[in-house]
Amino acid sequence: MSERLKAGDTAPAFTLPDADGNQVSLADHLGRKVIVYFYPAALTPGCTTQACDFTDNLAVFTGAGYDVIGVSPDKPEKLGKFREKENLEVTLVADEDKSVLEAYGAYGEKKLYGKTVVGVIRSTVVVDEEGKVEHALYNVKATGHVAKLLRDLRIGA
Repeated sequence: MSERLKAGDTAPAFTLPDADGNQVSLADHLGRKVIVYFYPAALTPGCTTQACDFTDNLAVFTGAGYDVIGVSPDKPEKLGKFREKENLEVTLVADEDKSVLEAYGAYGEKKLYGKTVVGVIRSTVVVDEEGKVEHALYNVKATGHVAKLLRDLRIGA
């Protein structure tokens, strides 16, 4: 089990393959704020809702100085199918060994239908321009999360 991040922590560095096999690094985004969101599995209803919400609001986030990266334990090929099927524009990266999920506290015990299981904890971490954690949100809901994030970050208001 990994420890959850909190505001002020240095965001763990990562380099992961995207849906096209290109390497995406958090360091590539220094100087901009980054919303890193963690989701359990591509092509599932909740994760699709969340990814579509981020895509629908991507211009608003980008205009406010934020980049968006979605992280899941899926293979890059599955991310490509997910992107094509749902016309997603957010950057999706594959963390097959779950090392980044664990570093961000987004993998561990969670409740699923009343049972305790180990898996991806739907989470969102907002990283500032210097690579520090600005917000760390855990156990977020797939539906309505992006709208709440826009409100909490005072974007588009």
